[in-house]
This record gives sequence, structure tokens and C-alpha cells, in this order.
Amino acid sequence: MKQDVFPARQGARKRRSQWLAFGIFKLLSYSIVLILFAILGFIIYKGIGVISWEFLTTAPSDGMTGGGIWPAIVGTFYLMVGSALFAFPVGVMSGIYMNEYAPKGKLVRFIRMMTNNLSGIPSIVFGLFGMALFVKYMGFGDSILAGSLTLGLLCVPLVICTTEEALKAIPDSFREGSLALGATKLQTIWHVILPMGMPNIITGLILALGRVSGETAPILFTCAAYFLPQLPHSILDQCMALPYHLYVISTSGTDMESQLPLAYGTALVLILIILIINLLANALRRYFSNKVKTN
Repeated sequence: MKQDVFPARQGARKRRSQWLAFGIFKLLSYSIVLILFAILGFIIYKGIGVISWEFLTTAPSDGMTGGGIWPAIVGTFYLMVGSALFAFPVGVMSGIYMNEYAPKGKLVRFIRMMTNNLSGIPSIVFGLFGMALFVKYMGFGDSILAGSLTLGLLCVPLVICTTEEALKAIPDSFREGSLALGATKLQTIWHVILPMGMPNIITGLILALGRVSGETAPILFTCAAYFLPQLPHSILDQCMALPYHLYVISTSGTDMESQLPLAYGTALVLILIILIINLLANALRRYFSNKVKTN
């Protein structure tokens, strides 16, 4: 009888421990979601009254206490596109080399360690480096080109890691089958490996762009302007950007009471842009996944 009771008690104790652990995990997950919705709700509550067609399509006016944020939206878009044009080819080719060409050993481990360290460097250090290299040494000045290259350097580690992990997930049997049919290694990578890994690669790139769209420190030293009522005419011009504009109207000005609603509206627009970028990443991932399946 005692032998039958002991396993029953032990089973009940295990079930209670499991229930407690799952309850803690569930509580932590709900807490994170609650914090996210609290932040979004606060920004929406404070900023929704400012959002209008005029706010989205006009330049700031009246000493940054009126008008809109159109130049900042356009400048942010330019910087995102410029950083993508630099980070995507460099990051993808680096990830391909590390996974497909580089001999496994100390060299790859060293490159991977340096890449991880690079992704952990504070963004303000990238800003100082971009100012020293692109603004001063290369003579680009405070410009969209200098800011895009600096933000591109910030994106590269994430694109490299995403590309490498995407290629690692592809079974070696696909490589071996392609080579057995007479394809070269380059043809195998271009026609077999890259199409299969493209969903995750594109997702990593767009998520990296979502990160740089909210960075202030790198553009502070390389391209951001305090106030520009007109749009930039070339990549060598300065530009306004939403993160820096938000910082400016939140911390300095002649009439903070009038500027704070504009700051909340700017923050809401920036959050919506990042949300659209994340939704685009999911849509592109599904598109490329379905394309790979049909092929």
C-alpha cells in the first residue's frame, strides 16, 4: 500500500512543479505583451490628435512649434534605402563566404566572434567612426551619403549573421545533388542555395532597417540637420530624420508646451513606420517561402 501511495505523491508533486513553472512563463509572457501595449497605448493617446494630412505633408514652421514632419519622413526613407544598398550586398556576400567558402577552423571562428562583437558596439561609436571616416577623411561632409554608409555599417553584422544562419539551415544534400548534376559551386549557390535561404535573408535585412530607422546617435554626427524646410537635392546634402527630429523637439526649443504634442505625433509616426517594416518582412518571407515551395 505504501509503495502505491509514494509514486502517486511524487506524480502530484511533479504536476504541481510543472503547473508552477508554466504559470511563471505565462505570467512573464503576458507581462511583456502588457508593457508593449501600455507603451503603444500611451503614444497613441498622446499623439493621435496631432496626426493629420498637413502634419504628414508639410515642413516644420513657427520655430518648430507648428507645421509637419514631411522632410523628416523623406530623410528617414533616404537613409534607410542608402543603408540597405550598402549593407545588403556586403552582408550577404560575407555570410556566403563564411558558410560556403571559408575553411572551417580558427579563421571562421575569429570572423564570427568579431562580427558578434561588432553587433554589440554602441551606436554612438558607429557615429563617431562615421564622422571620422566618411565626413572628415573621405570628404563627404555632413550628408545623406555619410549617414547611409554609417547606418549600413550598423546593419552589416545583423545581415551577416542572418545570412549565415539561413544558409546553415539548408541541408547539405541539396548542395551535393547540384554538384553531382555537374553544376559549379557558384551555380549551386546562385540557383539552389540562395533562393532557398532568401526568405530568412530578406527578413534579416528588413529587421535591420527597422533598427536603423530609429537610430539617432549615428546620424547625429554624420547627416542630421536641426531644421531644413526643404527636401535634399542630392546625396551630398544634409537631411532631417525622424529620430533626431523627435530628440530635438523633445529637449530644446522656445515653447516646449507647443512642441510636446508634435513630439508624440512624431513618435507615433516612427512607430507606425517600424510596424509597416515588420509587416513587410513577414509578407516577403511568406512570398519567398511560397515561391521556393512552388519551384
